[in-house]
Amino acid sequence: MTSTPSDAPDNKPLDFIRAIIEEDLQSGRYERVVTRFPPEPNGFLHIGHAKSICLNFGIAREYHSVCHLRFDDTNPSKESVEYVEAITEDVRWLGFDWGEHLYYASDYFDRLYDFAVQLIRMGKAYVCHLSADQIREQRGTLTEPGRESPYRDRPVEENLRLFEQMKNGELADGTCVLRARIDMASPNILMRDPVLYRILRTTHHRTADRWCIYPMYDFTHCLSDMIEGITHSLCTLEFENNRPLYDWVLDTLDTPCHPRQIEFARLNINYTVMSKRKLLRLVNENRVDGWDDPRMLTISGLRRRGYTPASIRRFCDLIGVGRRESWIDMGVLENAVREDLNESAPRVMGVLRPLKVVITNYPEGQTEQFEALNHPQKPEMGTRTVPFSREIFIEADDFMEDPPKKFHRLGPGREVRLRYAYLVTCDKVIKNDRGEVTELHCTHDPASRGGSAPDGRKVKGTIHWVSARHAVEAEVRLYDRLFTVDHPDMDREKDFKEFLNPDSLVVLSGCKLEPSLATARPEDRFQFERQGYFCPDTRDARPGRPVFNRIVTLRDTWKKISGQT
Repeated sequence: MTSTPSDAPDNKPLDFIRAIIEEDLQSGRYERVVTRFPPEPNGFLHIGHAKSICLNFGIAREYHSVCHLRFDDTNPSKESVEYVEAITEDVRWLGFDWGEHLYYASDYFDRLYDFAVQLIRMGKAYVCHLSADQIREQRGTLTEPGRESPYRDRPVEENLRLFEQMKNGELADGTCVLRARIDMASPNILMRDPVLYRILRTTHHRTADRWCIYPMYDFTHCLSDMIEGITHSLCTLEFENNRPLYDWVLDTLDTPCHPRQIEFARLNINYTVMSKRKLLRLVNENRVDGWDDPRMLTISGLRRRGYTPASIRRFCDLIGVGRRESWIDMGVLENAVREDLNESAPRVMGVLRPLKVVITNYPEGQTEQFEALNHPQKPEMGTRTVPFSREIFIEADDFMEDPPKKFHRLGPGREVRLRYAYLVTCDKVIKNDRGEVTELHCTHDPASRGGSAPDGRKVKGTIHWVSARHAVEAEVRLYDRLFTVDHPDMDREKDFKEFLNPDSLVVLSGCKLEPSLATARPEDRFQFERQGYFCPDTRDARPGRPVFNRIVTLRDTWKKISGQT
C-alpha cells in the first residue's frame, strides 16, 4: 500500500527520487520504504553530507518508516571512535533519529566472509597475487580491454585454501587480494575483476585484531543494504558506475532482498572546498582551527558558528534533489540562516569598535532604565530593560568629523537618536596626539526621553549604544568566507590553499555589549542591531570571558563586493 509523504504539500511536485519511490510502491516492488545513511568514520561530516542526511531521513519520515545509520567501517587505518561520535552527534543535532537502527559494516564481517566464500565456490571469485600496480596496469583503458590475471583460473579448492590463509593471518600484507571474476573486457572498467578483499593488519576500533582482512566498499555496501532490508540505496552521482557491480554481487549471490541504487547530484557550493581530503589538509596544516572551525562547512563548524538545524534543513529543501551537477551560491546557505534567525533571534545592542561619548549635561552617577523590544515585529517575544548613564559607547563608524550630506549619523553639531533613549548633539571632538578621535562630548535633550522630539522636529539618524558603566566587555570574532574565489580547487596551476581569504577571521577585542548578554548560553543566538547575527562560541566562551561569533551579516555583502545585483 502506498504511503503519501506526510509533511509535503499535496500540490508540491515530487523530485525524481520520490517519484521513483512512489512508482515502486504503486507497482508492488516494495511494500514499505527503508533508507540508510552510510558514512565512513574517517572524518567529520560537511554540508554535502547534510544534504544526504536530510534526503534519507526525510524520506523515511515522510513515509512513516525508518532510516538506518550505518557506519561503513571497513578501512580501520583511517577510522576512529572520535569520528563515530562526531557523526552521531551531527545527525542528532540536525534533528534526525535512527532509533534502534544503528549499525556498523563490521557487524557483518562474518557474513561478508561467508558470502565471499560462496562466490569462490561458484567460480565467481579468485585469489590474485598481482600487486596493486600490476592490477591497475592490466585493467586496460576505455578503448582497450583489460588483460586477465595469470591467477584467474585457479581451481576453486586452491582459492578457498588461500582465502582462508588470508583470513588466518598466514600471508603478509600486500601478498594477495580476493578479486571478483567478472569480465576483463567489460566497457565499465570497474567490472574488470574488481578487488573484494585485501589483507590489512590494523587494529579495528570495534573488532580489535580479530580480522586481518577487510572487505572493499563495493562488496560491503550492497550486502549491508541487503542484510538490513534497505529498499532504496541513495548515493551521489560518482557512484553511478558502481551500480552494475552493486547489482552483480546481489544477483550473483541471488540474495532474498535487492535494494535499488539511485544516484543524485552531489552538493557543490562556491567559495569553499567539499573534498574530505582537502578539508583534512586544512586541519592538519593548521590553516583552520580544527574540524569545527566556524569557517569550515563541516556540520560541527556550522554548529559552532551558530547555524541552526532548521536553517540547514531549509537550505537542503531549497536546493532540492536533481540528476545534474550544478553549483549553489554560498549566499543561498547564508540567506537560509539569515531568514531563520530574523524570525527567532532577539535583538540586542553591541558596539564592536567602541568610541566613548560623554553626555555632559546628564547627571553624574545617575542611571536610567529604558524598555527595549526584543523583536520589533514580534511583541510576543517581550521586552527587556537597558541601562543608560552619562558615559556611553557608540560605534566608531557612526561618527564622521567631516560627514557627507547623506551621512545620517553623528558629526560635529549634528543631532541623532540614541535608540530607545534620547536625542543627542555632538558639541566637541577629543583627539589624541596622533590626531585620532578618542572621545566625543555631547548634550542630550532631556525632553526627548524615548527618542522622540517634543517639538516634532525630524531626526533622521538612529544609532545603537551601550552604557559604559554597565557594558559587558567581550571578544567578537567576525567570520567570513574561507576562500576569495568561487572555485578554489578548480585551478590546475595553483594549490587551492593559495586562495585562502586572509580576512576570513577578524578578531575584535574590547567590544562593549549590553549587560543582558552577560548570561548568554552557547545555544543562544542574537541579532546585534545593525551588525548581524551572533552567538557565544561553544568552545572558547566561558563565565567571565564572553566570546561571540558572527553567524552571518544582516545582508549579503558579497553580492555588493562582486558587483552582483
